[in-house]
Amino acid sequence: MGFKKLLASLGAGGASVETVLTEVNVVPGGVVQGEVRIQGGSVDQEIEGLSVGLQARVEVEGQDQETKQDIEFTKQKLGGAFTLQAGQVHAVQFGLEIPWETPVTSIDGQQLRGMNIGVTTELEIARAVDSGDLDPINVHPLPAQQAILDAFIQLGFRFKSADMERGHIRGTRQKLPFYQEIEFFPPQQYRGLNQVELSFVADDREMDVILEMDKKPGLFSEGSDSFRSFKVGLNDFQGTDWAAYLNEWLSQVGSKRNWF
Repeated sequence: MGFKKLLASLGAGGASVETVLTEVNVVPGGVVQGEVRIQGGSVDQEIEGLSVGLQARVEVEGQDQETKQDIEFTKQKLGGAFTLQAGQVHAVQFGLEIPWETPVTSIDGQQLRGMNIGVTTELEIARAVDSGDLDPINVHPLPAQQAILDAFIQLGFRFKSADMERGHIRGTRQKLPFYQEIEFFPPQQYRGLNQVELSFVADDREMDVILEMDKKPGLFSEGSDSFRSFKVGLNDFQGTDWAAYLNEWLSQVGSKRNWF
């Protein structure tokens, strides 16, 4: 499966770049593979560097407004400097690792609106840098993440929305400068509850699962009984009834607040 984008030519008679992704469906901790093809122009050119990376468009909360910001959260150089002769085609294959914390963009085949994550290509030539358009990738949940998501669906929750926010969730293993929130509408039995927000922060062994009810904008109120964080092993999650676990916690919080 190929996904092609053509970068803008670097000046009259300059080189152009095309990035082809072998497969756009990946999981956190996986690898996206592809090839960068540089087509020489009408003159020889000195290529100072070539790199690929992953970029996400995240929300940044200000005092009075919310803005969007493109953040490159991993980068890989592809070789060193070289001379690209006129008319020459220079192809470089790559395998770009997907960080374990990378947000999911697709759940059960459904694309999550607003989740813009993809591969960027950067060509350095003649002291100039040309960055191409984003080549989108589809990041699917890990099996352990899918188990938690399935539990919410089993309890009757409905997907509301998802976003990526710049910032840090305190008390987690988070290393990236942003995190994802997946929001659900509750079923009728949890009357009085507006929504539940879910975040995953994973590494190669386990993940932090963060749940919050009645969230205040911009704050994770860890001292509140509406906040819960627990760890799930990526390879030993099957032994827990996650729907029962989540229902017990939600019921406890709801009874304390006289919601249910």
